[in-house]
Amino acid sequence: MTLATRQLFGTDGIRGVAGEFPLTPESTFLIGSALGHDLERVRPHPRVVIGQDTRQSSHWIADRIALGLCSSRVETHSAGVITTPGIAYLARSRGFDAGIVISASHNPWTDNGIKVFSGDGFKLPDSRELAIEQEIFARLESPASHPEPLTKPLSTIPGEAALRTAYIDWLGTNIRGDLRDLRVLVDCANGAAAAEAPELFRACRIQATFLHATPDGENINHSCGALHPEVLAGNIARAKGAFDLGITFDGDADRALFSDAQGRVVNGDAVLLLAAREMQRRGALRGNTIVATTMSNMGLEIALRQLGIRMLRANVGDKYVLEEMIKTGATLGGEQSGHIIFRDGEATTGDGLLTALRVMEVMTASGQALADLVADLKVFPQRIQNVRVREKVPFDRLPEIQRAIEAAQTELDGNGRVVVRYSGTEALARIMVEAESEEKMHGITENIAGAIRAALGTQ
Repeated sequence: MTLATRQLFGTDGIRGVAGEFPLTPESTFLIGSALGHDLERVRPHPRVVIGQDTRQSSHWIADRIALGLCSSRVETHSAGVITTPGIAYLARSRGFDAGIVISASHNPWTDNGIKVFSGDGFKLPDSRELAIEQEIFARLESPASHPEPLTKPLSTIPGEAALRTAYIDWLGTNIRGDLRDLRVLVDCANGAAAAEAPELFRACRIQATFLHATPDGENINHSCGALHPEVLAGNIARAKGAFDLGITFDGDADRALFSDAQGRVVNGDAVLLLAAREMQRRGALRGNTIVATTMSNMGLEIALRQLGIRMLRANVGDKYVLEEMIKTGATLGGEQSGHIIFRDGEATTGDGLLTALRVMEVMTASGQALADLVADLKVFPQRIQNVRVREKVPFDRLPEIQRAIEAAQTELDGNGRVVVRYSGTEALARIMVEAESEEKMHGITENIAGAIRAALGTQ
């Protein structure tokens, strides 16, 4: 079964506009019921933990999912507002058969989503998502049932504070150094991190100042957080040396981006570099290999190569990064967007809070500023150009385009990258070129674009 055969589940669960299909009160109940039935096939009397972000719709969606689960005789527990990796941790550490997160990550507050983790803390495989999806559609086609509302909504069930505390305590066990001297500005994106980051940083005695940590249901990701890292970086720059670094999370805090003390954005590629070097030093980088994606800059690949570290590329999506890590045994992987997966411990998914702790730990242990730790990452200029085409003929059937691509690869001689592909939704050819200089990048891009126009271009 392939991703293309699924209609509801994407690379990161089910997403849509809250209140519209598939996130209506009826469909979310049926999703919960179908998930519960799937779990019952694996084990009798299953247990599920549910968490949510700070969106206005997250409460009622969580309640409807819980009601659907209960209709399939599934015992449900609430962790309240918690990060996505927090639910992954609770699922694998507290004997739950699944963990469910109500969140749309970095999307606007009007959107929402449903992410599912199995009892081992990993996201469901595509084949299992497809089976659940088929049952959801089957139930939609049968006469709908309309159960009574919960008398006590899931979001008010006691015990959620203890579950969140267990996750925060586990994060604290991952720290190897003393972080108390660090001065940090933290952007919580008015999202799930607002529930855990202040308590975690206080427990670690980090000198932290928080921005965007007062969610109101509608301000999640609004001009803040990892979607807008320049906001944090600007605050750091204006503070003129008051902070050693900045940390910014997305809405469900499964990823983090950073700012150095001068107010320069530090992305996931740079974090992969500093983490790989540190893990290699202590013998934790299995096979001297990391997994990145097709979006990671060629500069990262070259910097790692100079350290004797191999970089593999997976499809975009932390789920696919993790699949490649498991297949190859790699202990570090991630995305330019800030999803970083550490497999030298117990983590099973990207975790922004854990990533932040690991970056601060490297800074403290090395005695180096963040800017110095990533100074050897020389980001290659990158250009993406679209060329409108009459038809999408496979490039390997067009010799003139193949010659242009081969000439580009010869000219780059391993110090750059060319990716030529068709758009999945439009009649466009996309050319991505990374090179050591702007001049070379533009020249190569125009040569390939010219070949495509000559062979396939519209008038």
